[in-house]
Amino acid sequence: MPFHFQRLRIPDVILVQLDRFEDDRGFFAELYKRSAFSAAGISPPFVQCNYSHSSEGVLRGLHYQKHAQAQGKLVMAIRGRIFDVAVDIREGSSTYGDWVGETLSSDDGRMLYIPPGFAHGFCVVSPEADVIYHVTEEYAPELDRGIIWNDPDINVHWPITDPVLSPRDAHLPPLREADNNFVYRPEEGSG
Repeated sequence: MPFHFQRLRIPDVILVQLDRFEDDRGFFAELYKRSAFSAAGISPPFVQCNYSHSSEGVLRGLHYQKHAQAQGKLVMAIRGRIFDVAVDIREGSSTYGDWVGETLSSDDGRMLYIPPGFAHGFCVVSPEADVIYHVTEEYAPELDRGIIWNDPDINVHWPITDPVLSPRDAHLPPLREADNNFVYRPEEGSG
């Protein structure tokens, strides 16, 4: 099987390890196969693919898109290294306000699946990083929201202390003040 799926401490967030088929020319890897992802519990189709390029110390996030166009994300560093974070923002979830983070690198063939109901962010821990992420809903600016990266109630242990932020990201609210319409429903996840 070209994929290995590992549920993290928050079980709805899934680390995906790719199998790379290497030889003296380089390597080949499948990035996505609907049947394999569906069998692992990742069934919504991906409808948009985004690409970002960032320098060391850049932090993007914590972002989410509200219902009715909430996005699941499949994130991969295709160059460089990032620390990728998912925060459970589903009211009523046993892991509400908790976070998980993983280092993703172009060298390791790992991706992170972050379902709807989670805020997402990453920081760059290499000189540069290129990141692609597939999403399950198209971008809807009227539903785009976020949470401040250093919310003390969430207490993400970022590997950087003085990130480079966009003006928008620098002024996002904490989770307790965020415009958030996610409510945990047991049939939608195991959180």
